[in-house]
Amino acid sequence: MAEIEEGDIILKLDDVTKVYSGIVAVKHANLALRRGAVNVLVGENGAGKSTLMRMIAGVEKPSLGRILLEGKEVEFNSPADAQKHGIGMVFQELNLFGNLSVAENIFATREIVRGVRGIDHKAQVERANHYLDKLDAGISAETMVEDLPIGQQQLVEIAKAISLDTRILILDEPTSALSAAEVDILFKVIGELKAQGVAIVYISHRLEELMRIGDYITVLRDGQITGQAMVKDIDTKWIVRSMIGSDAKDFAKSVDHKLGGEAFRAEDISLPRKTGGLAVDHVSISVRAGEVLGIYGLMGAGRSEFFECVMGQHPHSTGRIFVGAKEIIERDTPARIKRGLALIPEDRQREGLVQVLSIAANLTLASLQKLTRFGFHISGQREQAAIREAINDLSIKAPNPEFDVTSMSGGNQQKVVIGKALMTNPKVLLMDEPSRGIDVGAKADVFRTMRRLAGEGLAILFSTSDLEEVMALSDRIAVMSNGKITKVIDRAEATEEMIVKAASEGHKSTREFA
Repeated sequence: MAEIEEGDIILKLDDVTKVYSGIVAVKHANLALRRGAVNVLVGENGAGKSTLMRMIAGVEKPSLGRILLEGKEVEFNSPADAQKHGIGMVFQELNLFGNLSVAENIFATREIVRGVRGIDHKAQVERANHYLDKLDAGISAETMVEDLPIGQQQLVEIAKAISLDTRILILDEPTSALSAAEVDILFKVIGELKAQGVAIVYISHRLEELMRIGDYITVLRDGQITGQAMVKDIDTKWIVRSMIGSDAKDFAKSVDHKLGGEAFRAEDISLPRKTGGLAVDHVSISVRAGEVLGIYGLMGAGRSEFFECVMGQHPHSTGRIFVGAKEIIERDTPARIKRGLALIPEDRQREGLVQVLSIAANLTLASLQKLTRFGFHISGQREQAAIREAINDLSIKAPNPEFDVTSMSGGNQQKVVIGKALMTNPKVLLMDEPSRGIDVGAKADVFRTMRRLAGEGLAILFSTSDLEEVMALSDRIAVMSNGKITKVIDRAEATEEMIVKAASEGHKSTREFA
């Protein structure tokens, strides 16, 4: 690799270490961020990426070591302090106020005011719309954030960061909930920021994406930097070797097993939109015991809404649900869980975890009744055994299960959500974007678990917008677009071109029984 001139460097971490409750999250890290370049940071969940960036963004302070900005040592006491130095960060877990408008979120704590007359809401809306238009977000700045799907909320976070006029912009998993078209727009904006001399820090688990957008790459493993290079000099195999010490692929090999009888059937499921039309449009799907059915579609296709209807989260939805041969007539979520349905939601923070509780408490939250003795007293021995089994089965990195669940990396939090669902002993498991925010090693763990559970007779429906993922894991693939199923394909017959074409056919009145 060619030598990089010191003048290119805007910020350095010099021998930085961060320790939490005796656990070393980052160990003796030396990192240089360069102007007008995309500085890629990659590593498994728990490798220390987010911790490293939170120190640069003023959220955390280093336990040891120095931060040098423009060659001078600095100390950030808060995110606001870092922002004053031109550092902005888009966090992996969204940090928005649902009960405020998009414009109010973008300008929170730095409102545009008109002297004694207070906040100039009109000016904020105009300015916010300008940033949203740069992203082709298709969002009005006057919309309430809670009314936006998670993908558009992510665009709001990115617009907020761009509005800060930053010199260093940190993007932590910025495309995890974006469609392919939205990713292209984001990359165009990143290109414009590079041309203006902004240093971009880009964290992602999508290796092909990193190769496409990155200029320099730094790899972390277990809190230590294990590789640094120019992206043009390396390939994805080099990244994986540096991350996990081998050329392991991030998809589990399928396990051949005989499929059982019908385990789940949905008939004519429909869900009206608030704005008119149908978010879920007469969807019918059948899944056999031991089968993995992948539901492919882009953001807005209706995948998440369909899962929510199945779990009884939309009382005004219509249609019929069967588990085995029995129709489920109960409309509430707890009753449907008892009948053998379980959902792993896309948004783990808001819908999958109780953040004030421990890792152990989150794991057992949905299955406490199964852990009781005589119907009212929780068996501590039984509970601890169940927690240990879940941690081992899913390779959850949890040195102490009594630690707060928020102390874990994003991927390990996702594993806790999966573990919680599995502890209810479901017959049908719904997984909404199960690999969102999960690294190469964690993906392999989760996908191996999916194939193992299918081999044990569990019926699995999982949704994804990742073509390679749906091709690798599914026994059959159902494609959704604009609330409808447009095609159902056996894995052996499916091609990427076929799936992409079907994903764009939602305007047709096709109804196909899966």
